[in-house]
Amino acid sequence: MKKFSFLLVLSLLLFTACRKDHVDATNTKTLQSSINDMTSSLSTIKQIKFSEALYILKTFGVEAEGDVEELKALGKLIDGKKVPEILTMADEVAQKNGIEWASTSPPSLGEMNIFGDDKAKETDANDVKASSLSIITRPTGDDGTGAPTAIQIVPRLVDAAGNPVSFTGAGLEATLEVFSNGVKLSTAKNLMQDNNFKGFNLKFSSIPAAKVVDSKIDITVSVKTTAKTFKMSKIGLDVNPSALKVPAVPKTDSTAVTQDPNAVIDPNNPTPAPATSTDPTAPATTPTAPKQPTADPKNTVSKFLNSVSSQNLKAAYDTSSNPSWGSYESFSNPTSGFGSVKNVSVKNITTNANNSSGASVNATYDVTDKNGKTTSLKVTFGLKNVNGDWKISSYKINP
Repeated sequence: MKKFSFLLVLSLLLFTACRKDHVDATNTKTLQSSINDMTSSLSTIKQIKFSEALYILKTFGVEAEGDVEELKALGKLIDGKKVPEILTMADEVAQKNGIEWASTSPPSLGEMNIFGDDKAKETDANDVKASSLSIITRPTGDDGTGAPTAIQIVPRLVDAAGNPVSFTGAGLEATLEVFSNGVKLSTAKNLMQDNNFKGFNLKFSSIPAAKVVDSKIDITVSVKTTAKTFKMSKIGLDVNPSALKVPAVPKTDSTAVTQDPNAVIDPNNPTPAPATSTDPTAPATTPTAPKQPTADPKNTVSKFLNSVSSQNLKAAYDTSSNPSWGSYESFSNPTSGFGSVKNVSVKNITTNANNSSGASVNATYDVTDKNGKTTSLKVTFGLKNVNGDWKISSYKINP
């Protein structure tokens, strides 16, 4: 009998020792198994709050599309973490996203299961009975001229008669998607705990101006209950174009980029230093004379500025051979490249110096970005001879 009791105690100790107290995200199976082990050691209330914390992190703490990818991203986020750490992380994510949830508050989100068990339960607060979703939109804010700076978007679950349904204690995932001319601009998520949900405050400053067509956007809001996901869209909402996000005019200082010495032209000494051989035994060679450019180098600069002004960025990029501008995608980027420019007004272009292989051109012009802001620039362009054509090889903004 004593031997049997000893074996029973030993087996219980071994079982307890095998239970994990931290997340093992090696794969989905170990993730679920370790979370189950961690949950089993908690009180009933703590179990519910732990499940809510995992849901908060999976829904709002990771960037991924679809339940499977969200679960993988969640695993990477919490791998090796223990219950207190996960609760703290969930508190931080809830606060960052403006969600009225805290790990120390009573259970408030209904039945949460991050592994996808969405079957309705008798006490499931997320099993809200509704017929459809309605959306209320209203402009908010003031840019100083009386024009709005944001749109408040408030979804409501309604019955067959269009009346708001009453529910509390839910944790319904609400998602806002913003489009313009069919292109998705942004996505935001929040928790709808009752039908007094404040909704989303969509700030125009978060929407890139370059992607908004005709100063109008379309929105789609979805609310996920246990049994069904409700969706509603509104098309052609007006935005305040002056409040949209516009990138700063790019200012590239070629002096900060290491380049081939023969590719950067010194405005005070445009003649590049001749290349010399370090091999004393190498036979003397006569360098092949480069093909002489026939055009004035300022014509290339003028073409570049005109192309940028007309947003023919491919033609502008083709006039250059400037490593600091990188690829065409980088050059034309609407946020950090010349894609942010709306207009260029040239005041003066003069050829500073030139010879058969290099030239320097000074240009004074005004740049207007897509928000209407105008900046006056004085720029020195360095150019090099590429097979008889002048190509912009450096770009320096002068004080």
